[in-house]
Amino acid sequence: MIPWWSTTFGEPEISRIAESIRGNFVSQGLITQRFEEALAEFLGVKYVVAVSNGSSALLCALIAAGVGPDDEVIIPNRTWVATAHAIKLLGARPVCVDVERDRPLMDHTIVEGLITPRTKALIPVHMNGRAVNMDAVSEIARRRGLVLIEDAAQALGSRNRHGYLGTQGDMGCFSLSVAKTISTGQGGFVVTNSCDRAEHLRSIRTHGLGNTKDPGSWVQLGFNFRFTDVLASIGIEQLKLLETRIEHLKALYRTYDEGLRNTPFEIIPVRLDDGEVPLYIEFLVKDRGDWICKLASKGIDTRPFYPDIDSAKYLGAVGHFANSRAFWNLGLYLPSGPALSLENVSFVIDIIRKVRDES
Repeated sequence: MIPWWSTTFGEPEISRIAESIRGNFVSQGLITQRFEEALAEFLGVKYVVAVSNGSSALLCALIAAGVGPDDEVIIPNRTWVATAHAIKLLGARPVCVDVERDRPLMDHTIVEGLITPRTKALIPVHMNGRAVNMDAVSEIARRRGLVLIEDAAQALGSRNRHGYLGTQGDMGCFSLSVAKTISTGQGGFVVTNSCDRAEHLRSIRTHGLGNTKDPGSWVQLGFNFRFTDVLASIGIEQLKLLETRIEHLKALYRTYDEGLRNTPFEIIPVRLDDGEVPLYIEFLVKDRGDWICKLASKGIDTRPFYPDIDSAKYLGAVGHFANSRAFWNLGLYLPSGPALSLENVSFVIDIIRKVRDES
């Protein structure tokens, strides 16, 4: 079986974990701080605040933005449900916008029409390393006084002409879960260039405990969103692999793109030349269910796209989402990941071509 996602953890991570435990560096401490500093250096930002997972990163950023009951936050209808759940947990309402026709990214041209006096924040989501039009959404957020929070959970290492995605808003949220370019098993972090926001995020991470300005006082709403030095030990070693893994993910994309031309599989574009990094290999394919079964019978694991946000009725999202429906109904993840070999990609391509020819 070729799994839909392949990654690795090796001896360097094991040794680093053992070293941390022997030194009693287990909970959040100095090693977490070193990991945060390494991430900040890589991304070229001033502050990184590591938290328990990518979902927590979104929740912390929204709390830091002052989002609360009856506020509205605009998000794309194509995103992992954590983006919407973080909003809903604070008593606010996610307002969904349709995506572009050819790429599952927030359609910035219709965002303005969804803004109301209750709108507090705007969350562009860089799905699969693809860059939302940050010039457009940044201008909207600035002009309308909205907090701009980038959901870059799937975009670590992806760039546009301004730099790394996730570093161009008021805050950027990242994930370190298993199905990411680098992973700590679970984990995430928020980035910002604002000292005040960083201080705010660190307080939220530890039940709202004051830091520099109000040490020893409960100063705001927070929870236990802390990272650990054990996870940071893994992250320090994984971060050393990031550049190599980025190049490998690009090679996987190019091989699939070339190998599956003139087949029923239509690749969803990722602009490699612009600096985008394809975390996953995504295609649109008719008769998706049949293809999933046929490939599974040949030992190839795939995944259909997860549902649109408005399909979760408890979230209360309303609207017309023709473009996002096309991605939901036809989208398929083929085997991907930094540990997937190019030989296995060639095998997948050969099987798809053979199944096509037999049909």
